[in-house]
Amino acid sequence: MNTPVLIIDDDADVRDALGQTLALRDFAPIVCSSFVAAKDYIVRSFAGIIVTDIRMPGRDGYHVLDYTRSIDPDLPVILLTGEADVPKAVQAIQLGAFGFLEKPCAADVLCGEVARAVAHRRAALNLRAHRAAQEAGDAAARMLAGASVQSMAMRHQVRRVAATKGDALITGELGVGTSRVAEVIHLLAAGSDAPFVKRVSGGLSEADAHKAIEAAKGGSLFLDEVWALNHATQAIFAETTAPMRLIVASSRDLRAEVAGGHFNSELFYRTELLSVHIPPLRERKDDIPVLFQHYLDQACEQGGLARPDVPPHVIARLMADDWAGNARALQSAAMRYALGVSDLAAGDVMGLSDQMAQVERSLLDQALQRHAGRAVHVAETLKLPRKTLYDKLAKHGLRPEDYRTD
Repeated sequence: MNTPVLIIDDDADVRDALGQTLALRDFAPIVCSSFVAAKDYIVRSFAGIIVTDIRMPGRDGYHVLDYTRSIDPDLPVILLTGEADVPKAVQAIQLGAFGFLEKPCAADVLCGEVARAVAHRRAALNLRAHRAAQEAGDAAARMLAGASVQSMAMRHQVRRVAATKGDALITGELGVGTSRVAEVIHLLAAGSDAPFVKRVSGGLSEADAHKAIEAAKGGSLFLDEVWALNHATQAIFAETTAPMRLIVASSRDLRAEVAGGHFNSELFYRTELLSVHIPPLRERKDDIPVLFQHYLDQACEQGGLARPDVPPHVIARLMADDWAGNARALQSAAMRYALGVSDLAAGDVMGLSDQMAQVERSLLDQALQRHAGRAVHVAETLKLPRKTLYDKLAKHGLRPEDYRTD
């Protein structure tokens, strides 16, 4: 389903042009001539974003922004201005606008900014849905955060495995959260009253294995990185008939380990029939904002800390990372962010001069794109002397020749 974009502009030609541009990029534009006409769309359940002109008769763009933030602070508003007005753009950002664009703007500039706002909106709605599921759902909904298709499929498989009450295998890269999935399987199947025993396989002796089995009777025994068990201990777990559920996890390919003679085939076939695979974060990017906010909530609650805001540019930085350490690395990042010692936090707050510099560079970039790098026309549009224009371009590392198409 195409994401709706609510366009508010009193100029019919402008709003129709914006609508056509966005429709060609597979968005679903909704065009309105005023705040009054658009008001009924501005609700918490609106799945899209808002693009509005600043200067309109009656209720202007600032009113649209203020009203929208009173309804849903997570609903992005992009403001349009008909002139290169840096203070006005900075004011918009300070008031909570997601972004601003100068009219007329190039299609790629418009669609790029809209796409970023849509991604922010999707992350906010996914987080909202996750929190609702946590409150109303089972252990899988409460403990396995994520709004991606992969996460939903994983939770479904976890519930199926739990319902069978048989031994199980969990696979996934280091840091994906195999221990948490094992605990959810246990809770769904046996409940919180039954014992859930966790052991790290590396260095586990035969005596330790027997003790773990005894402790897990009537409940579940989880063995993390099961490939690290020595052969004698593998045999103990393969042959045990104790009344317990065996759940094992591995970041290595156990089938290959069996083929290479490094892993007990009976233990492998005992557990692999019921399996759950946890995809790495790089394959489910939509989960990153939800998981980060989830871990941030946990960190603040456990530490008695005030919960910091997570602005759009922080979400963008999180999404740009492949997270080689997976959920474990993301959880650590959330803890540092909660404590205010994160690199992410360092860039959260910009002073007025930084914001104005950012806005100035954006206006220059847009003008250069619109005029294909022709400095004379850029200077006229921005009402700047030629020397001042070139000074500003040098300051921001922009070169007119990079924008020329001839």
